[in-house]
Amino acid sequence: MTETAALRTAPLRARAEIDLAALRANVQTLRAHAPGAALMAVVKSDAYGHGAVRCAREAVAAGAGWLGTATPEEALVLRAAGVDGVRIMCWLWTPGGPWREAIEADVDVSVSGMWALREVTEAARQAGAPARVQLKADTGLGRGGCQPGGDWTELVREALRAEADGLIRITGLWSHFACADEPGHPSIAAQLSLFREMVVYAEAQGARPEVRHIANSPATLTLPDSHFDLVRTGIATYGISPSPELGSPADFGLRPVMTLSASLALVKHVPGGHGVSYGHHYVTPGETTLGLIPLGYADGIPRHASGAGPVLVGGKWRTVAGRIAMDQFVVDLGGDEPVAGAEALLFGPGDRGEPTAEDWAQAAGTIAYEIVTRIGTRVPRVYRNASM
Repeated sequence: MTETAALRTAPLRARAEIDLAALRANVQTLRAHAPGAALMAVVKSDAYGHGAVRCAREAVAAGAGWLGTATPEEALVLRAAGVDGVRIMCWLWTPGGPWREAIEADVDVSVSGMWALREVTEAARQAGAPARVQLKADTGLGRGGCQPGGDWTELVREALRAEADGLIRITGLWSHFACADEPGHPSIAAQLSLFREMVVYAEAQGARPEVRHIANSPATLTLPDSHFDLVRTGIATYGISPSPELGSPADFGLRPVMTLSASLALVKHVPGGHGVSYGHHYVTPGETTLGLIPLGYADGIPRHASGAGPVLVGGKWRTVAGRIAMDQFVVDLGGDEPVAGAEALLFGPGDRGEPTAEDWAQAAGTIAYEIVTRIGTRVPRVYRNASM
């Protein structure tokens, strides 16, 4: 019996079931939204909490030609796990990072400034092999990337010089949107126009990139003019809408991949007027039953959802009663008496009437990206419907 099969049959405090068939279907749907571009499945932050290695392999099986990570360490973990035969790009570097290791692992590295170009060229000298480098343009997000004008001019000039010396290969030119999840926002057109200008400049100087890319999940779904050669899909890969105001996952043809559940640790009768959890922010309005759910903020359940987070128990929506603690929280069962060990569904696709990650995001005043990504390592990932 495999480890995952054993987990699926063992009684567990909690589990995050990862539906790999849904992930593959999402990748195929996203590819259909951008048929003229390659697709990068972004698996940073342990694939948004879903498990990077397993999700990377399934995304590639579904047709993703690239994988994306934030840190070089994340990219190197994929290579060490045998994720080969696919391009991997990482973009969040700090001075002294593992440039040589990335070069030797055949990882594309992003360069946003001259310090990074100097470090990667020196690492290429030491490795005796050219680095695959993608130059990042800051078209208006104000994070990584070179500013248009002098900074971009210098980076392009020096990168081309390093390429002529055989130290690097300029494989990509790229940028990132600030407001792609708000179609019609004036920054979108401005960034797209500036990106085109910066690409034209670099190519006029002699750059011959394999890929040009700016589209993230919302742009992949709603901005076909932004697709260029490659689209980078992060949260949409995992079946969560990047723009709930525009549509649910189903509206975009996507299906949530993660289902989070727990076993009730205790069911007990209490009288009216009984305080519940720290601070007694909830007091029972009358005689009732309380259910103890063994998950808390140490597992990634947001404390900001205290008094508001929804849970399906016994076919009914319940609400977190009082504060969410480090390891547990309580729901008022209203007199119902499920047995200890009964399933409590925190979120999933919604097929059984359970809440979704978006419902928890609304309860916590955040975004669904954060809800799935923060689920911690104390919660086992149980994989279903693997292709291999």
